[in-house]
Amino acid sequence: MKEQDKKMVLPKLDDLFTSQEQRDNPVVDEVKEIELYKIGEFPDHPFRVIDDDKMEEMVKSVKEHGVLLPVIVRKRGEGNYQMISGHRRKRACELAGIDKIKCIVKDLTDDEATILMVDSNIQREEILPSEKAFAYKMKLEAMKHQGKRVDLEENETSDPMGWKSESANKLGKEVGESMTNIRRYIRLTYLIPELLEQVDNKRIAFRPAVELSYLSEENQYVVENIFEFDEVTPSLSQAIRLKKLEQEGNLTEEKIEEILQQEKPNQKEYIKIHNEKIEKYIPSRVKESGNVEDFIIQCVQDYIRRERIKQERNSR
Repeated sequence: MKEQDKKMVLPKLDDLFTSQEQRDNPVVDEVKEIELYKIGEFPDHPFRVIDDDKMEEMVKSVKEHGVLLPVIVRKRGEGNYQMISGHRRKRACELAGIDKIKCIVKDLTDDEATILMVDSNIQREEILPSEKAFAYKMKLEAMKHQGKRVDLEENETSDPMGWKSESANKLGKEVGESMTNIRRYIRLTYLIPELLEQVDNKRIAFRPAVELSYLSEENQYVVENIFEFDEVTPSLSQAIRLKKLEQEGNLTEEKIEEILQQEKPNQKEYIKIHNEKIEKYIPSRVKESGNVEDFIIQCVQDYIRRERIKQERNSR
């Protein structure tokens, strides 16, 4: 007797990743048009909304095609909402003279809203260091509240960046950053706003900025003043020296100025001379002695001396 072919029934994705209770009582997100004035900003939203060229392009698109992707909000009181994801789209509608926007309304706790807000924005193409810094910190705090073992170290000296390695590692995997970089970005939140702005403007490099974050607020302002008036950019080695002196309790305004005013190797000017152009003027005995550099310096000094004597004669 011929066996009948048996059909293999594959489970649905929803059956794999949801409980029976969730499948019996599915939560359907509400989608509706909401007046802009009813949608408040997310508290301490770390991502900037700037009226730049890209915003102009978005405004033009919104005028022509409307908002194609609904924003995400959550209810906050009677008839009011809070923006979770879509701050730039909301701003584009305001500039385009549109008073309503299509929204997905979610029922979220404060921590769930924070995590979704960060996750929705962190994959943008261009993100400033300050935006990453506060976004990572906010998400770790929200994860901590949810009981995911993301705790601040009681003693920051045991963890130089102030966060447990396992916590930074978990978040790093989620956002595509190394554990070390996650911890470094969070350190940037300890910078005074004026220095953090210079990091965003790429006038202070990322790694030196991390080291400067360990300075007291008072000493950071000293660094900022020297940076502004003397236009000196702290190198990594200089920032590390400042941090060390700070931790030893020996950092003063004079020490900060002394260290920052020191000439860096990459700021020194070098004169390049091709060997074939000068080699024929160097005596063999000098080449053999290995004092070619001293010989060239001596020649230059003799030349300067003769020129000075010549000028003095001509001025008589």
